[in-house]
Amino acid sequence: MIFERKKMNRRQLVQFFTGLGLIAGLSAAPVSAVFAQDKPIKIGATGGPHAQILEVVKKVAAKDGLTIQIVEFSDYIQPNAALAAGDLDANSYQHLPYLEAQIKDRGYKLVNVGYTITFPMGVYSKKIKSLKDLKTGARVGVPNDPTNGGRALLLLQAQGVLKLKADAGLKATPLDIVDNPKKLKIVEIDAAQLPRSLDDLDAAAINGNYAESAGLDPTKDGIAIEAAKGPYANVIAVRAADKDKPWVAKLVKAYHSPEVKQYVVDQFKSSVIPAW
Repeated sequence: MIFERKKMNRRQLVQFFTGLGLIAGLSAAPVSAVFAQDKPIKIGATGGPHAQILEVVKKVAAKDGLTIQIVEFSDYIQPNAALAAGDLDANSYQHLPYLEAQIKDRGYKLVNVGYTITFPMGVYSKKIKSLKDLKTGARVGVPNDPTNGGRALLLLQAQGVLKLKADAGLKATPLDIVDNPKKLKIVEIDAAQLPRSLDDLDAAAINGNYAESAGLDPTKDGIAIEAAKGPYANVIAVRAADKDKPWVAKLVKAYHSPEVKQYVVDQFKSSVIPAW
């Protein structure tokens, strides 16, 4: 059937599609759903809070005609690689310094399009109740990627455990330690494996999402926790070529909705903080 293209209001659209018999009870559904994209937007996330929050985002976005498929990963490396390769449309799992480091180191053409949440990093232990109880030569685990490793060392410095070079910055490494009075052995381990390594370590600095997934609460189980306000807010990343596409704006709008914020506050309390 050929018909003249013209602007229609919601009532006219409902009458048009109802007349064609395409959808029963269309008048009760948002018209935007009729024009949802042909295939779902694939969003990568690490398992745990990131994926859980995206389930709520998915429901909110559906009201605006945006269909989302969540793809879970168990590490920090693959979500950016998959996004850069075109296997994902977006990801939501990393803080901005990590994204910037990946872009610089791997040449990814990815951009931040919106802030999501902050997971305060904490130090955990099964052997001591305070960092003051660390013995000489104690083994302390930190993430083995540059940005999260630096974050852990800055946390240890803030707790007075060690001292870094003045210009070490967010990407500090064990080589930047200039004062280590207890001669601590800094053990670099994949971030996702740190909770499982607590039995073999005296303490470990663990990212909030992996701590949460392991049943650790930074406010209850952590023997030290970083300040709530800092540079480590997580972000939504997309390919630079896609940043101005309509679905990106819909995704960010859904994530920044009151429904999602309320879910984060109710579900995770102080262990996860909305960053928008």
